[in-house]
Amino acid sequence: MTYKNLLVDLKDRILYITINRESKLNALNHQTLKDLHFAITDAQTNADVGGIILTGAGFKAFVAGADISEFANFGSEQGSNLAREGQTKVFDVIENCTKPIIAAINGFALGGGLELAMACHIRIASSSAKLGLPEVSLGLIPGYGGTQRLTQLVGRGKALEMILSADMIDANEAYRIGLVNQLSTPENLLTDAEEILRRIFRRSPFAIAAAIRAVNSAGKNDVNGFEVEISEFSSCFASADFKEGVSAFLEKRPASFTGK
Repeated sequence: MTYKNLLVDLKDRILYITINRESKLNALNHQTLKDLHFAITDAQTNADVGGIILTGAGFKAFVAGADISEFANFGSEQGSNLAREGQTKVFDVIENCTKPIIAAINGFALGGGLELAMACHIRIASSSAKLGLPEVSLGLIPGYGGTQRLTQLVGRGKALEMILSADMIDANEAYRIGLVNQLSTPENLLTDAEEILRRIFRRSPFAIAAAIRAVNSAGKNDVNGFEVEISEFSSCFASADFKEGVSAFLEKRPASFTGK
């Protein structure tokens, strides 16, 4: 499929998705969100894709926010539709993808850009990255899950501090508070993200998908996460991957998983 604002490349089971609006600091507009929806949903059903690395073009920005010009004249109903469509078609799709998605944060990750990174399963940041949710400076609040996912990742107090002050933090602070999993250099960012995925690829794809679903249930008030875990745990016993994993362990050999 051809995308207007994305560069997409599949190599060795890793799907590289690069938001390609470098002159706009890779700001999210309607077309980019549309492209992301189709790229992620296609990857979910593509057996050749084991995991995804999401990044931005160039070295300045991962995504430096939403394209403000598109919603500058919106009213409340249009704002509601904007947030709901983004959540259901992009951010929730990323979070609920059963293939691991790593955000390689190569620069500014602000507003919708940080929300995009937080929807990913793992975040790795370049030492030059700057992260923040500056929406209150525009008379808005985060609308793509930022108030919820930031609170889950760093706790209520720090989330409120970041959102209410609209201040940016650097990569070291983001790592210290648990907003990103790992730090890297601009030159090694993608290599380090690839290494994380290659470690994951040695494990059972069936179990990885089950683990993502179980972990995601922890943030849902209307779901008993312990029951989801029990259900996912029990389903693994019926998988070919479980039989292969146990056999490989007992035979002291590397497992050859199929994801079934």
